[in-house]
Amino acid sequence: MKKFLTFVSIVTSFGIVPVFAQLGMGGSGQGPHFDGAMNKLYGDNKSFSALLEFQTTGNGSNTVTMPGTFTFDNGKSRFELNISDVHGSMISPAAAQQMTAMGVGTTIAISRPDLKMTYLVYPGLNSYAQVPAQDASGSVNVDDFKMETADQGKETLDGHDCVIKKATVTDKEGNKHEFTVWNATDLKNFPVKVVTNDGGRPATMSYKNVTFSKPAASLFEPPTGFTKYDDLQTMMQTEIMKKMGGGGAPAPH
Repeated sequence: MKKFLTFVSIVTSFGIVPVFAQLGMGGSGQGPHFDGAMNKLYGDNKSFSALLEFQTTGNGSNTVTMPGTFTFDNGKSRFELNISDVHGSMISPAAAQQMTAMGVGTTIAISRPDLKMTYLVYPGLNSYAQVPAQDASGSVNVDDFKMETADQGKETLDGHDCVIKKATVTDKEGNKHEFTVWNATDLKNFPVKVVTNDGGRPATMSYKNVTFSKPAASLFEPPTGFTKYDDLQTMMQTEIMKKMGGGGAPAPH
């Protein structure tokens, strides 16, 4: 039992939660958030899909790189990653292999600011946790944010001619969020690279293979037939115990 609880602690405290805490998709922590301030950078691009590589430096100057697929539609977002693709000292290859074997190798974070809710979906467990948004009082209306930009030069990234801009986004409470963005002139000025130190932790987001087709609405809903939990740790304890042959407590829903 002690070994099992230690494993659950690794998963919830060091394996998955920090990834989406950094993305503002559940849990706590600092870093950029896919909220109105971040969404303001997308300009007129209200719907898109892309490969997203998120890189951040945590405590002790440990750099973590998290590649995945990102889908966005009018404020709703979905980020899916495989833990074996995450690089950095936060997660060892052995831990990633163990997590995959236990059904938590793939994680999907669905952010629904319109519902003040985040869904953390684990296909390997046929389950998801429903987590209140980190800042339930924050505005989800992109029009509540004002953006000022200043040109910083030009650069070619992955074959895209980009205009580099310093962007300052101010919310309706007067809080300022600063970004450096690379807007690709051949992709409707989409920000293919975003660098920020918002929240006191440096982070870089790089987008590739951007497409502007409107994604299916079902991508922003938890899968039907999956067990719903209101607490991430309870879900892990219950579902992983089942995989370990220990049964587990009855599901809460």
